[in-house]
Amino acid sequence: MQNILFVRLRLFLIILSGVLSAPSIMANPFDLFSVNTGSFLYHALPPDSDSTQYFNNQYFSIERKLNADSDYSILVGTFINSQNNRCALLGVRKDWYRINDKLVIKGVYTYAGEFFIDAFDNCGDDGFYQDMKDNTGLAFAPYIYHAAQYNFTDYFGVEGGVILPGILLMSVQWSF
Repeated sequence: MQNILFVRLRLFLIILSGVLSAPSIMANPFDLFSVNTGSFLYHALPPDSDSTQYFNNQYFSIERKLNADSDYSILVGTFINSQNNRCALLGVRKDWYRINDKLVIKGVYTYAGEFFIDAFDNCGDDGFYQDMKDNTGLAFAPYIYHAAQYNFTDYFGVEGGVILPGILLMSVQWSF
């Protein structure tokens, strides 16, 4: 058990140090940050009315671009999973294709699950997370999300996409 706690703490510190020390070529490093809120999700495949859906997932994340010209961002956040348990979220965003100044096709690849903080201890109590905990000792799910993001201004955008295999998602992004 102490070994798993050590691995979680080490992973957290590595990601945190990467977020805080990522190089920036802009004068104001806060220009590289954004906050994602207000997620709406629906379990389309398989349809599951018992899952946490609609706006009940309480998604919140902070994202930081590696630098002003980078297509990559690192994100850290939290949400309520399908079984109504609080989970941590650590991930990487990749902007795959920029159609114009307003529209971008992106992918987000994340670890969602338990973390060494008590608030996330129940993440692996049910569903797929519990299966992973039984098999690996750590409750988590790898999320693969692809979306189109439309930026109304430099500071506000909306996105819509799919978490594989079939969860429809819409979210709001506030940039600084």
